[in-house]
Amino acid sequence: MADYDVVVVGGGIIGLSTAYCLARSGRSVLLVEKGDIGAGSSYGNAGLIAPSDSIPLPSPAAISQGIRWLLDPESPLYIKPRLNIDLIRWLWQFLKSSNRASFLRSIPILRDLSRESLRLYQKWMEEEGINVPFAQAGLLLVYRTSAGFQDGQALAETLNRFDLRSQVLSKQDVRERIPLLRPEIVGGVYYLEDAHFDPAAFMRAFAPKVEARGVHMLTHTEVLNFRVEAGKVTHVLTTRGDFSAQHVVLAAGAWTPRLTRRLGYRLPVEAAKGYSITIRRPPTFPEVPVILDEAKVAVTPMGDTLRFAGTLELAGLNMSINMRRVNAIKRGVSEYLTIRPDEEPLVELWRGLRPCSPTGLPYIEPLPHVPNVIVATGHCMLGISQGPATGCRVAQMITGEQQH
Repeated sequence: MADYDVVVVGGGIIGLSTAYCLARSGRSVLLVEKGDIGAGSSYGNAGLIAPSDSIPLPSPAAISQGIRWLLDPESPLYIKPRLNIDLIRWLWQFLKSSNRASFLRSIPILRDLSRESLRLYQKWMEEEGINVPFAQAGLLLVYRTSAGFQDGQALAETLNRFDLRSQVLSKQDVRERIPLLRPEIVGGVYYLEDAHFDPAAFMRAFAPKVEARGVHMLTHTEVLNFRVEAGKVTHVLTTRGDFSAQHVVLAAGAWTPRLTRRLGYRLPVEAAKGYSITIRRPPTFPEVPVILDEAKVAVTPMGDTLRFAGTLELAGLNMSINMRRVNAIKRGVSEYLTIRPDEEPLVELWRGLRPCSPTGLPYIEPLPHVPNVIVATGHCMLGISQGPATGCRVAQMITGEQQH
């Protein structure tokens, strides 16, 4: 049996960032991952580090728009009908959070997590000598309907009040920037601050740096249970042995609620399946990521590839591929771009489960009745965008030291 200051459960960007920050503070850390490091939602996402995407999942618009989408298997947001008490509770909390006051309160919280993460990514890559394609080229949202364009401009005005700067672009402007856009596009909004990269490439480069800091990593290792004494977890019981710890961090993404239940706590997080399609990048596609806004599809250049990512499917811990959802992404791409995904060389079709809180805000906090266990999950579609800042905040909660 080995002793550690902290056991971190989860090998995605949040778990790795937490372990890295703790190790830099001199703590002994064990990281446990049930699969491979970075193989979950940190692998195939859109690769956006986007302060502009500081929009909580629940909002007044989510109610009017979401009701039309919820039961449509090809819509950007789909809930697979099932009788599940946790899902019903989640939906009720989601509805309660879908008001303008909650919406406006959430924006600066999400903005600051993404903005701080962007700073940390740049700092860590420089300090650790991580050389992966990374560009702070902004983010362009494009619209194919006048109503959508008007909504996009109204949202840009709201975000500008929170110091999230943007430019409204005409139809001619957006087509000059993205020549592969179809002529039906009516305009766009360009956010200046955002960055993008290949998340899998970063994770592959970052993990050895975390390990070099002294973090012990156990992959393909499942957490079976916890030993609790006097209201604190003293040991983490795994398929590779039992490990004692002063603190435990649960950063297992959509699987975190399964772990908190073993400690008697029902964490309101639902698994939301997303998909991405990666093709060879057409030579005329520039180094600017694009959101096809009405279709809710992100288009991200990643070196010599181009990734289309989207959809939000609440179907539980279900990793099956629903081709209707994949085809909806392809159709959305074809409505905005002259690219036809089916006619391009496929690099990879991916799906993953994002952990969604009903408020749209992540949980970065101790469990109420087990104070030496901290949960770090519920980031919805913003895990890669907010991972480093989350990890540093968790480390500060444990060490009491300011993280830089």
